[in-house]
Amino acid sequence: MIIRNVKVYTEEKTFIQGEINIKGDRFVEMSSSEEELNEEIIDGEGCYAIPGLIDIHFHGCKGYDICDGTKEAIAEIAKYEASIGVTGIAPATMTLPVEELMHILSVAASYKETARDSNRLGADLLGINMEGPFISVEKKGAQDERNIISCDVDICQKFLEVSKGLVKFIGIAPERNSDFLQFIRQMQPKVNISLAHTNADYDTAKAAFDAGANHVVHLYNAMPAFTHRKPGVVGAVADSPHVNAELICDGVHIHPSVVRGTFQMMGENRMILISDSMRATGMPDGHYMLGGLEVEVIGNRATLASNGALAGSATNLMECMKTAVKEMGIPLETAVACATINPAKALGEYENYGSISSGKKANLVLLDKDLEVKLVMKDGIKL
Repeated sequence: MIIRNVKVYTEEKTFIQGEINIKGDRFVEMSSSEEELNEEIIDGEGCYAIPGLIDIHFHGCKGYDICDGTKEAIAEIAKYEASIGVTGIAPATMTLPVEELMHILSVAASYKETARDSNRLGADLLGINMEGPFISVEKKGAQDERNIISCDVDICQKFLEVSKGLVKFIGIAPERNSDFLQFIRQMQPKVNISLAHTNADYDTAKAAFDAGANHVVHLYNAMPAFTHRKPGVVGAVADSPHVNAELICDGVHIHPSVVRGTFQMMGENRMILISDSMRATGMPDGHYMLGGLEVEVIGNRATLASNGALAGSATNLMECMKTAVKEMGIPLETAVACATINPAKALGEYENYGSISSGKKANLVLLDKDLEVKLVMKDGIKL
């Protein structure tokens, strides 16, 4: 297959006019003129051609949640995500009882083993992002505090084993645990350690990053405010160049000025756009459940029915990326990298995902000049 007349997004984070060649489920180098005679040719009509997006932090969509703990839920989530141009996913678990989390991870591992045959056209399950249960009560947000526990090496090891390595991120609130440095040093060689739903001050957060923690869950949300005398977790991230930071650019969670300022302060190479979307995404307004708590959704705003606190989002990653560009002033080239290249690298999957490069999986999206999706391709097949 050849896709012509497109602006191709490159690994150098620029667009160049050109064409894309696909053989089977992989991108390949340009075909010879003889080979072209037998190829399907698609006219991209001047569209932007970008890699399939990768969402490393969201909970569900279309009425399903990863914490439903069923293969059907994962398959339906994967199907919807692929349909809107998100071709790689790492859903996030909530703060639930340990045994329930073990079941969810076991089902996800089993799904991944069989998904190639049973759900080929759904987004690829690339990992699991464990947002809980090692978090703080003070910054629990929409997490159920009844299930919060201190970080525990043995429990964490069980999570990794039952998921068969599918867990890629483990979130902790370091201030809750006097031995958090030991936990990080023991687990960091096996899994990315993130700071999540934490009330840590600057010194505690910086100590965690210095010990090997390398990720932060939805920067600014569920953590202390960034101020000039108490920079908190945000300041510690700014001073730790090896740390990646998630940003929810749905127009609800972070003011556009703060998004722009964050990119200027920390640079684009470690910003990762996420959706943090819940099961109401792609569904009508109404009441839904998230981690055992009732959530009210109106438009793209999701709040806890009990107290009005923000409870994830109802916006998918493609829409978040477009919002970052159209409403927040982030250049398209930068926003694409933060939804493709950066998450692929954070997951350790850049060899096969995250760019339109020879040998990588043929997952791509064509966007028109208004950034509307015109075509999604997964494994070299048009959806």
